[in-house]
Amino acid sequence: MKLSGLQRFALVECYTRRTTRLPRKSVHAFYKNMPKQPKDVQDVVTKSLERLIDKGLLIGFGRRTPKKWFIVEIKLTPNGRKLARKLLGEQLSLPLNRRIKRHHS
Repeated sequence: MKLSGLQRFALVECYTRRTTRLPRKSVHAFYKNMPKQPKDVQDVVTKSLERLIDKGLLIGFGRRTPKKWFIVEIKLTPNGRKLARKLLGEQLSLPLNRRIKRHHS
């Protein structure tokens, strides 16, 4: 399953948080330090979260108006949790804290 960088960020962010529900604003942090941001970050984040919900990786909580939903918080499903665990495993490539034990004879 192909995921965008924003979608990967949302899954990993949900997985690493202590609380079960993640506020939408924390997903916006993905674009905070980027030099080139999309024109409408809110629409990009909304579409990305809706696609993850459609794939069954997230559950969205929000407000409903007569015309549309406004996603306020998100939560991982069991399938989303498995995928986030896999994504975290793929990122660990360098053995940063490895210590070599040497025996002195």
